[in-house]
Amino acid sequence: MATPLSDPSLSPLRTIAVIGLGTMGTGIAEVLARAGREVVGIDISEAAVAKAAATLETATARAVQRGRLTEQERADVLARVRTSTDLTAAADADLVIEVAPESYEIKHQIFRELDGIVRPDTILATGTNALSVTRLAADSARPERVLGLHFFNPAPAMKLVEVVSSVLTAPTAVTAVTNLALDLGKEPVAVGDRPGFVADGLLFGYLNQAAAMYEAKYASREDIDAAMRLGCGLPMGPLALLDLIGIDTARTVLEAMYAESHDRLHAPAPVLKQLSEAGLTGRKSGRGFYTYEAPGSATVVRDALTPLESSERNQGREVRSVGVAGSGTMASGIAEVFAKAGYEVVLAARSEEKAQTAKARIGKSLSRSVDKGRMTAEAAARTLDLITAAGSYESFADVDLAVEAVAEDLEIKQQLFQTLDKVCKPGAVLATTTSSLPVVACARATSRPQDVIGMHFFNPAPAMKLVEVVRTVLTGEDVHATVREVCVKIKKHAVDCGDRAGFIVNALLFPYLNNAIKMVQEHYASLDDIDAAMKLGGGYPMGPFELLDVVGLDVSLAIEKVLHREFRDPGLAPAPLLEHLVAAGCLGRKTGRGFREYARR
Repeated sequence: MATPLSDPSLSPLRTIAVIGLGTMGTGIAEVLARAGREVVGIDISEAAVAKAAATLETATARAVQRGRLTEQERADVLARVRTSTDLTAAADADLVIEVAPESYEIKHQIFRELDGIVRPDTILATGTNALSVTRLAADSARPERVLGLHFFNPAPAMKLVEVVSSVLTAPTAVTAVTNLALDLGKEPVAVGDRPGFVADGLLFGYLNQAAAMYEAKYASREDIDAAMRLGCGLPMGPLALLDLIGIDTARTVLEAMYAESHDRLHAPAPVLKQLSEAGLTGRKSGRGFYTYEAPGSATVVRDALTPLESSERNQGREVRSVGVAGSGTMASGIAEVFAKAGYEVVLAARSEEKAQTAKARIGKSLSRSVDKGRMTAEAAARTLDLITAAGSYESFADVDLAVEAVAEDLEIKQQLFQTLDKVCKPGAVLATTTSSLPVVACARATSRPQDVIGMHFFNPAPAMKLVEVVRTVLTGEDVHATVREVCVKIKKHAVDCGDRAGFIVNALLFPYLNNAIKMVQEHYASLDDIDAAMKLGGGYPMGPFELLDVVGLDVSLAIEKVLHREFRDPGLAPAPLLEHLVAAGCLGRKTGRGFREYARR
């Protein structure tokens, strides 16, 4: 019979054993020691123990240099850490944190041995990020004291800690480790036991899709990574992040997640298996998706897959004047971008009044830039003078590039492209800014599909650096080269992608957002905890629900439907909760209510 768990929440966890002294285990040991805890670091490898001790010496010395510790405090921290290669060293621990390799067999073995070593009231925490805590607890002699304590790498810097309960976990154990996390200066998020928990459950599906996108040769590694950094404000692109995590580690996590979820989004992309079995595991081996200066280095070096310099690319057509079709925020933003770069711009709408309103919006935007010191009043005036407002598309007769930025409706866009085909001169490049519709459908509405291309700007166009350049199977090489050259001149970062739903950013972003909605729908975690997990654990500038409310739930639903229709993957079907909110008119900030409520302006 299991010994009843005493109430550890009433007495702080003072002595803590950390089993597994790799990067994560050593980082956790440092965090604990700096917070005044007595730490026992245990690893079966003498080399790992020695390396951990050296790492702690270096990390604390660096903290002294940066003024974060005094020499005395550093000495005290190091004195609080003792190491061993024997599991019996954990005998006096109030808490044991296991961060051994992601293997049920290894973790079960450790927990079985600990049952005969630690006190009956000692809490056992697994640092797994993918395996079932319930399965690990069920094999323990006292499952009520087993839980998950998932730190993020690097442990000293990352604020998030996921506290994972199984159906067997005693609430007192959860309270004790939650209090510990708070004492460590971390942000604990309470989650249930499911594959990947919150942060990795959302993150690894996205990383896996990015790997599959690269494997399909849909876009280059550089373009996939740049698209997600610049289009979503992420600190790293997905393929660079996979190299940092370790491709073998990512594959192991995904295998574990897929075994539990049977969701195709978690089935590891074959390229992950190929790279990991070839020993190309990322930064630690010196090569993964990218090639690095040396094993362990973060410096990327050129290899056979590195793209050509711009000077080595094909030459495009000359562009002196640009026509922008539309009168909304996107159209005026794009017109502002071209005018700031010195292009003569014709901003045309269905009426002179709409065009003038759009130009006035640009004037206000330029005035804000002057007020903020980003440009002079003279430069703003010159920029506005380059823009001609017109109430007819006939005014596009002499433009070299016509950019369509009208409503996201295929029939409306096709009608416009028929008009552009008639009014634009031969050799003019015709571009659509669609974010989800097929570019080739716009091209086929013209007699010159070779001149049609996608230029997907991000909102707000003056601020966002990314442009997805979307070639159809009919787009001419010189047209593609023209748009790439224009992007350089307007100081945007162009990424190339093919004509399929979502292009790069939306194809990777919206399944992640949809999966976050499913977590809430299934009562797995709260909106606030999921948003906090992704901001603190993934470095995202906004949590998924903050972002959904900004984008608009109706817009998000429309994109989800397009992705589901194109890829036919059941996992991409829009979450019913999203459909219900849209049906109820809860569209996000613009209506005052979405996933959260907002004060009416």
